[in-house]
Amino acid sequence: MYWTLAQMLAHHTSNGCNLRPGDLLASGTISDAEEGSQGSLLEITQRGAKPIKLPTGEERSFLSDTDEVILRGYCEKEGFAKIGFGECRGAIASVE
Repeated sequence: MYWTLAQMLAHHTSNGCNLRPGDLLASGTISDAEEGSQGSLLEITQRGAKPIKLPTGEERSFLSDTDEVILRGYCEKEGFAKIGFGECRGAIASVE
């Protein structure tokens, strides 16, 4: 990755972005060209052209109304404490 988180924060705020405490800031997807190393649903489904099969048997290419996305992450290394950020949840609201 080219920019540090501090540099991304400075770039956003110096250009008038109204970033506030509690906002989620991320680097975007980090993917590889190898099969199975894509970083987002859009990349995994090849822009919707190649649906994925869910454990329920349903095939999907995109998120739908009322879907919930849960991100969990942690780092660990032998001899060090495991650290993480807990869960980050987001739900797609149904628009009527």
